[in-house]
Amino acid sequence: MLTYPQIDPVIFQIGPLAIRWYGLMYIISFFGVLFLCRYQLKEKNSLHLIPTLENTLFISFLGLIVGARLGFCFFYYPDYFLRNPFEMVAIWKGGMSFHGGMIGAILSGYLYLKKHKQSFLWWADLVAVVAPIGLFFGRIGNFINGELFGKPSNLPWAMIFPDGGPIPRHPVQLYEGLVTGLLLFLIMWNLRKKSWKEGTKLIFFLISYGILRFFFEFLREPAQSISLIFGWMTMGQLLCLGMIIFGIILFIHTQIKPISKG
Repeated sequence: MLTYPQIDPVIFQIGPLAIRWYGLMYIISFFGVLFLCRYQLKEKNSLHLIPTLENTLFISFLGLIVGARLGFCFFYYPDYFLRNPFEMVAIWKGGMSFHGGMIGAILSGYLYLKKHKQSFLWWADLVAVVAPIGLFFGRIGNFINGELFGKPSNLPWAMIFPDGGPIPRHPVQLYEGLVTGLLLFLIMWNLRKKSWKEGTKLIFFLISYGILRFFFEFLREPAQSISLIFGWMTMGQLLCLGMIIFGIILFIHTQIKPISKG
């Protein structure tokens, strides 16, 4: 059994203002994605598109924050937040949903690019290639917070989490960070120069992450306050199925309908 490295979730605090590791991970993810997308534009000899990139990422990042919070509220605890609507803005208390954030980022990015007559799928491919970097840092933030831990385990790398009782558990945050974060990033990065139809790299990411996350959910300890669907499926798994289905529908659409170049 490994010792869980108890790290204070708060880096430093000035009065009521607390700077947390989890929030820092969002900032690192944003600039990491920006840097790697700029690198791709340089490879494509398209540096003139950097202003559009920066604006799109900023708008999408705002959509991600809003979507992640609303997704957490309505996917997981709708009854509580409908009774306490002002709690929705209390993001400092924790509670962000990846799937909600993804929906918010895609929707806000789509609306912005449509307004400026840009190809959404072309830009989505550019970002999808590096999106797993954000997943990696997000799971590191979860690990530091000691949240989203796994089910009991007797494996030698199992850990006792502060809120998980005295039982060693899977450090499933690290599993996901390494596989859906670093490994998926390496795969996607090696695909960045593939001359595929617009949208195909986005589709590859949606389906790949959906499948991987679906299986990792079996190792995660479900929240006791959330009922399992059909007695075994978590809300995360249901959302992953929706993600996979959306990817398949988008694949069929892109194969049938010609995609204009961005």
